[in-house]
Amino acid sequence: MTRIINLCNDGCCPVIEIDEHEVRIGEEGNLCTLSRDEWNTLVSKIKNDEV
Repeated sequence: MTRIINLCNDGCCPVIEIDEHEVRIGEEGNLCTLSRDEWNTLVSKIKNDEV
C-alpha cells in the first residue's frame, strides 16, 4: 500500500509517496528516493533540530 502526503492544499507542491520499500519525494523529472532507513534518519534529524 502506498501512502501519499500532499505538502499543500492546492496541488502545486510535490508529494511524498511512502510504500513498504522506499520514500519518494518530488515529481517526475525531479524525484528524490530514500530507503526507509534514510527516511527515518531524516525524520529523526528534523525532530532533533539538526536540519
